[in-house]
Amino acid sequence: MIRLSHQDMEGAQVLMKDAASLAPFEEGVEYSSPARGPWNIVHIGTLVPESHQIFMCAQSCLRGVVLTAAEMNAMDRFSTIVIQERNILRGDMEELMIEGVTDILNKLPYRPRAVEVFNSCIHDFIGCDLDFVFGRLRQRFPDVDFTDCYMTPILRKTKFAPDAKMRQQLYSFLKPVPAEEKTVNVIGNLIGFTEPCELVSMIREGGWKLRDICACRTYDAYQKMASSVINIVTNPGALSAGQVLEKRLGQRLLYLPLTYDYDQIDQALETAAETMGLSLPDLALLRRRAEASLAEAADCLEGMPVALDFNATTRPLGLARLLLSHGIRVTTVYGDSFIPAEEEDFQWLKVHAPELKLRATVHGKMAAMPRNEAREYGGRLLAVGQKAAYFSGTGYFVNMLEGSGLYGYEGIIGLARWMQESSRQEQDVPSIIQVKGWGCCG
Repeated sequence: MIRLSHQDMEGAQVLMKDAASLAPFEEGVEYSSPARGPWNIVHIGTLVPESHQIFMCAQSCLRGVVLTAAEMNAMDRFSTIVIQERNILRGDMEELMIEGVTDILNKLPYRPRAVEVFNSCIHDFIGCDLDFVFGRLRQRFPDVDFTDCYMTPILRKTKFAPDAKMRQQLYSFLKPVPAEEKTVNVIGNLIGFTEPCELVSMIREGGWKLRDICACRTYDAYQKMASSVINIVTNPGALSAGQVLEKRLGQRLLYLPLTYDYDQIDQALETAAETMGLSLPDLALLRRRAEASLAEAADCLEGMPVALDFNATTRPLGLARLLLSHGIRVTTVYGDSFIPAEEEDFQWLKVHAPELKLRATVHGKMAAMPRNEAREYGGRLLAVGQKAAYFSGTGYFVNMLEGSGLYGYEGIIGLARWMQESSRQEQDVPSIIQVKGWGCCG
């Protein structure tokens, strides 16, 4: 039982030495913090250029996605169909979808190249025939590409959460075409690689063309991704997207996950070089540069405590391990659970950082807990990630989401530089973290 009246961290915090697993907190009543930078399905869907989104669900469920579209000035790419009780009782859900989408497309001032139709959990509950619906829509609008997308919160705690499904459906419009030699896609990232990046340099210097949905400005440019022979996936949430494309289009999947472990970085770069016939950079030199950058950051911070969160990177425990092993004082990691790939880092931290605090972000108690961790250190605490900044109450923070394109040794060097810069100047945290879907332009 979660007792919200108890003003303590019991149940919402555990020391690393006492953490029993990668999911250390009890599930129950959940709190949603105002750190709103992480993207949702609306933001992700806008990555398909010249597309239009149509959400179909109950009016109360539409409120959140409508506000998202309005906040990002994307209402011209967004429409809704309201499901009412009579539609369920009459059994006319398929007709409502077909005629609703038809009415929207006929009234739009432009004809979108692609339409993302978002059905909701009610369609699953009543057994709506989506194959029939999309078949009819494709007959009526042969010049428009349609795909099924899902706003289904009932899947949130499953192995195939809406976020992963949305990243997969981003590429469902791609049509089989002849393969183009020496072309490679980056699949599933919301932000393109931040350069310099040794992986990007290797690819380009090897004469390969690199494509990324984040850089596509037209639907035709997006469709060219179908001709690439290899898909690189760095985000574990996009692994299923790469697997589906490998099966559907025959594009080879190259899984090179984001990591902060030097040996794993070397392995990823060596795999890319071997697969694509690329020349490796001087890995020893890159490692020395990363070491020097971390040492410089440690000197700059001068013992300043650091808090991390799981929205800043898919590998927060790995990042904590890297920083701690280079003299940077990580005190807290905010995260409700951690991916299996972090098991080795989890065990390392239990031995080498037993007093490290793990704190939940959605646990019900987090709504009532004072956000004053930074005050314990005289206000001088550096947060990496929006949730860490919000819960700690600091003004010093690195605004980073899902790694923000930082990858490999150059990514570590870039992060060390960002940490130094952010430790010198306070920011207006509330005005930054209240922006929904940070970096999404719609």
